[in-house]
Amino acid sequence: MATLKSYGVRLGESTHQFPLPNRGDNYKSRRNAKWRSPQAAVIPNFHLPMRSFEVKNRTSSEDIKSLRLITAIKTPYLPDGRFDLEAYDGLVNMQIENGAEGVIVGGTTGEGQLMSWDEHIMLIGHTVNCFGGSIKVIGNTGSNSTREAIHATEQGFAVGMHAALHINPYYGKTSLEGLVSHFDSVLPMGPTIIYNVPSRTGQDIPPRVINTVAQSPNLAGVKECVGNDRIEQYTDNGIVVWSGNDDQCHDARWSHGATGVISVTSNLIPGLMRELMFGGKNPSLNVKLLPLIEWLFEEPNPIGLNTALAQLGVVRPVFRLPYVPLPLAKRVEFVNLVRQIGRQNFVGEKDVQVLDNDDFILVGRY
Repeated sequence: MATLKSYGVRLGESTHQFPLPNRGDNYKSRRNAKWRSPQAAVIPNFHLPMRSFEVKNRTSSEDIKSLRLITAIKTPYLPDGRFDLEAYDGLVNMQIENGAEGVIVGGTTGEGQLMSWDEHIMLIGHTVNCFGGSIKVIGNTGSNSTREAIHATEQGFAVGMHAALHINPYYGKTSLEGLVSHFDSVLPMGPTIIYNVPSRTGQDIPPRVINTVAQSPNLAGVKECVGNDRIEQYTDNGIVVWSGNDDQCHDARWSHGATGVISVTSNLIPGLMRELMFGGKNPSLNVKLLPLIEWLFEEPNPIGLNTALAQLGVVRPVFRLPYVPLPLAKRVEFVNLVRQIGRQNFVGEKDVQVLDNDDFILVGRY
């Protein structure tokens, strides 16, 4: 067999020799000069926000500040784990009919943490398209990644959401200066609610941070879960706050200056929650609702809500893992709570049921 010859040329070798040009002293001086980065890389704010100033259908932060009852809407599923848009539309319609003024789409209650960003933005766009003329649509486009938060917020406003909900970076926590930079990166895009829930993020957003970012006209306000003392601290300084705790929202609204509530319980009893926010001090109604609210949050949200809505027959009993339904004894408790408060005050028209364990579908891949 003939030996194949190599025609490769090693570095440093050449079959031809070409004379080097005479570069002179100018080449030597440039060669010895200190390297400088390209100018574009150091221009501040070089990455401009992808935003529109078309005002025909835009919502201002002032429009958001006036909302009293905002529901963190549940996302229902089909048996294969995809969105059940028919059931979702029914839930939103029931909120509108019972006086809710806004919905949070894809929040913790709506299980945004279990959605792909494609699903997330699609659901925001669907909600705007179907209901945007009747209720304010606030998209949860927050993330612990500033890059993701920017991108999702750009897309959310592009599909028509009225405001964005932003959480502080969780798990991979940052400094207070980092929190300010994170929020400053998304505030220029449109009306924004900042969400403070240290029990989930592992980090409190202190007043120092909120007071700094409140200089932006796009800060609509804060969803505050630390408590009513913190709420009053903000409202005394003219910052709009919604209570993030259903069990404290009555006192927050009527004794501590909160504008209203961003509520989980209103998924179930929107009319009574509206009464709690609009009807003046009503300690008797508040006391009446507390057992239901306590039941809802005995396990991490949205486990209780998902179970309750399935028992009321307004969504299919489908859970995206890692969420699983409440045990049988708790489901029996809910049936009794519905009877005490009155079935007519809850969403849906079917009789409340306990449901068997086998009725629930748990989906890990979807």
